[in-house]
Amino acid sequence: MGFHTFDADRAAKLEDPERYAWVSREELVDAVDPAPNGTVVDLGSGTGFYTDDVAPHAGTVYGVDVQAEMNDRYREKGLPENVELVESDVADLPFDAGALDAAFSTMTFHEFADDDAVAELGRVLRTDGRLAVFDWSADGSGEDGPPTGERYGLADATAMLEAAGFDVVHGTTRTETFAVVALAP
Repeated sequence: MGFHTFDADRAAKLEDPERYAWVSREELVDAVDPAPNGTVVDLGSGTGFYTDDVAPHAGTVYGVDVQAEMNDRYREKGLPENVELVESDVADLPFDAGALDAAFSTMTFHEFADDDAVAELGRVLRTDGRLAVFDWSADGSGEDGPPTGERYGLADATAMLEAAGFDVVHGTTRTETFAVVALAP
C-alpha cells in the first residue's frame, strides 16, 4: 500500500505517552521478545518513541525510517548507546540476509507494506526471527490514525505475511488496531 508517511512537521506528536493506549511498552517488548545480545530493527522508527522502549532489552537496535528528518529529530532527542539510525525504505533494507533476530512496526505497517517489503523482511530476518506488527486496523472507526481506506485488516496483513512464508503465531484485532506476531521463513 504505502499510502503516505507521517508528516515530519508533526513529529512532536510521536512523543505523546497517550500512544501507549494503542500498544503498551510491555506488550511491545513481549511481542518482540528481544535477546540481550540480539539485533532488532524498528521499521518506521520516527522519533524513537518505541525504539527507546525496546533498546534496553536488546544488543543492537536499528531505527529505520525513510525520512531523514525523522532520524534528525531522533538524534536531537538523544539516542540510546545501542541504537543506530538508518535511512531506508523497508523494501530495500541495507542488512545481510539473516542478519536480524527480530523486527517490529508500530503504526507504520500501512505505510510500507507490500509484497516487496514483506519479502525483504523475510530476507533480513534469521529463520524463525520474530516480526511484531501493531497497526491501525481497517476495521476501526478511523477517529484516530489514518483513514480506514489506508489501513489493512488483520486478515489482509496475515495473508500477506503467510504468502511470503512467515508463520503467524499470534493475531488479534482490538478497537482501532491489530497485532500480529510472525516467525520468518
